Amino acid sequence: MAITNRRNFLRTTIGLTVASTALGTSPLNALVGCSSPNSSGDSSAESGDALEFTQEPLGYEYNALEPYIDARTMEIHYTKHHATYITNVNEAIKAESVTYSTPEDLFANIASLSAKVRNNGGGAWNHTFFWKSLRAPVDGNAPTGALLDAINGAFGSFDQFKEQFATAGTGRFGSGWAWLVSDNGTLKIGSTPNQDNPLMGDAEFKGKPLLGLDVWEHAYYLHYQNRRPEYITNWWNVVNWDFVAEQLAS
Repeated sequence: MAITNRRNFLRTTIGLTVASTALGTSPLNALVGCSSPNSSGDSSAESGDALEFTQEPLGYEYNALEPYIDARTMEIHYTKHHATYITNVNEAIKAESVTYSTPEDLFANIASLSAKVRNNGGGAWNHTFFWKSLRAPVDGNAPTGALLDAINGAFGSFDQFKEQFATAGTGRFGSGWAWLVSDNGTLKIGSTPNQDNPLMGDAEFKGKPLLGLDVWEHAYYLHYQNRRPEYITNWWNVVNWDFVAEQLAS
């Protein structure tokens, strides 16, 4: 089966889409393809409806990020790992009668929920965010404008930012994520274990995510084996800085 047809067959299409301006939903909620069956604008907690995580199309072919991230890794990562997180968190939300209506509410109260909701909810949200932060490689890939100014102001220079971010990614023992976040307007770099993210109320590193890097082995092992630093170095070539700038502006 051709890659394109396989992707169309395996991916889960977006369910209900509600305009954020009509419901007052946050950009992060619209960003990750989460929806609630309730279309009245009332919270799901009040109506008994809970959010549902959905898997959006990648928006590019599996091989679009080569040679830096290979097509086979992208295919497995998207159709197997991410799809499983989506299925498992929705099963857990239903089985456990979780009624939070937005990812922000769910993550803010994550300490009171099960490990299945935490791990799979984080995996679902983190990966959708990750896919949107990637693009086909371009020469001299780097941020510009207000984003570059903010990075230079916070870290001294773009090169120093990359060094600090790479340290967060290589220094995360085992599986996890490296993040650039805005903490009340201040840019910070850190990491979280497993599928935790900076939106979680009990996260060891908090803030509004602007950029996230998956440093689980499933994100790079087929191509890089145990060479995580090389994976991170090459990943800079496929960062979608327009997406990062949008997160900062929002």
